[in-house]
Amino acid sequence: MAQKPSIPKGTRDFSPIEVAKRHYIIDTIKEQFQLFGFHPIETPSFENSDTLMGKYGEEGDRLIFKILNSGDYLKKVDDALYDSKDSTKMTSKISEKALRYDLTVPFARYVVQHQNEIDFPFKRYQIQPVWRADRPQKGRFREFFQCDADVVGSKSLWQEVDFIQLYDSVFSKLKLDGVTIKMNNRKILSGIAEVIGASDKLIDFTVALDKLDKIGEEGVKKEMLSKGISEDAITKVQPLFNFEGNTTEKINKLKDLLNSSEEGMQGVKELEFIVKAIQTIPLQCATLDLDVTLARGLNYYTGAIFEVAAPENVKMGSIGGGGRYDDLTGIFGLKNVSGVGVSFGLDRIYLVLEELDLFPETVAPVTKALFINFGEAEALYSLKAINKLRKEGILAELYPDATKMKKQMNYANKKGAKYVILAGDSELKNETFTVKNMESGTQNEMNFDELKALL
Repeated sequence: MAQKPSIPKGTRDFSPIEVAKRHYIIDTIKEQFQLFGFHPIETPSFENSDTLMGKYGEEGDRLIFKILNSGDYLKKVDDALYDSKDSTKMTSKISEKALRYDLTVPFARYVVQHQNEIDFPFKRYQIQPVWRADRPQKGRFREFFQCDADVVGSKSLWQEVDFIQLYDSVFSKLKLDGVTIKMNNRKILSGIAEVIGASDKLIDFTVALDKLDKIGEEGVKKEMLSKGISEDAITKVQPLFNFEGNTTEKINKLKDLLNSSEEGMQGVKELEFIVKAIQTIPLQCATLDLDVTLARGLNYYTGAIFEVAAPENVKMGSIGGGGRYDDLTGIFGLKNVSGVGVSFGLDRIYLVLEELDLFPETVAPVTKALFINFGEAEALYSLKAINKLRKEGILAELYPDATKMKKQMNYANKKGAKYVILAGDSELKNETFTVKNMESGTQNEMNFDELKALL
């Protein structure tokens, strides 16, 4: 007996209705991207390994899917390396390419490679799949789409303000009220590490802090200790675990905490600018919240960082995120090109809209009219009418087989067809059609112009 086929864990098949709902989200995001002045690009699904490795921190590197070299991929591995069973050292010998982990690093590579063709500041959006060797769970997949928008070539904080507006505009169009746009600044995190005497442990500090909502205060402290951050430093950082108040109050607390750190105070100044601008241009459906524990454990952020949380009544991880990266293109040889960008988590947004029943009933196109197939002559007569209807943008189709009427009617029901069109001997003779309304059950005979007007 043949083995039942399956797909890899963390991947999914999508039904027609699921694809239609995904396209509804993508089209909404794309519409707003374009409204805000972004232009589309696409990059390959896989990159050279050295393009990706080392850009996401130690944890991120472990989640990158490596692609084995074609042919005899072990030919570059000598006996000593093979016998050592050191997979880290062996990987560079047997794999030179990898599936992209996100869209930001490939975008940085694109900017450097095409810098002479680009007009700066360059605003691009990109909607493509990415892959991560993560543990699959609700809202977390190994293959998923990202919907990114970035601006490179400008250090202006008005870009951050614009991205907050973009988030708000997209979620407003999706009628997803109650989302929270969390914001922090990597300069603030660097400043905190400085004032507690843990500057040399900045990455370990931020990676642990970013897990606060997942492993709790004690879990974060335990991880910091395991990374060599002293108990005295952790005691100094204690106020961050219960950082209450509105954005203005939080900013004032940060000023007191970071007054001895020049970099930290610069981060506070940048946040204050963004907050004041958003207070002047109110958001439609989202709330902006200053979250000093937000770190987004990626090494390339240097300024403002964002993360979007779903409404409180939905248990879901972040549905968007991003930030400022002043030196990302520098890793590919192009210095002093500042960038900032955000990403929308398509798959998680889908789950949230589904749970809250926010997809429009008309999200999937439905066949307006199904023509019954009575035989060759009748089918040809129907197809002539169908061809004319399609030119008018009307969804109409012919049942392909001249089979039992009951089977064809059941098919029409399952397709959700609003009308069933019958064209038998008498209709051909009279050049008419009998139209059955599937909701009311009523039937009427009419000519083509009347049929077109009805549909």
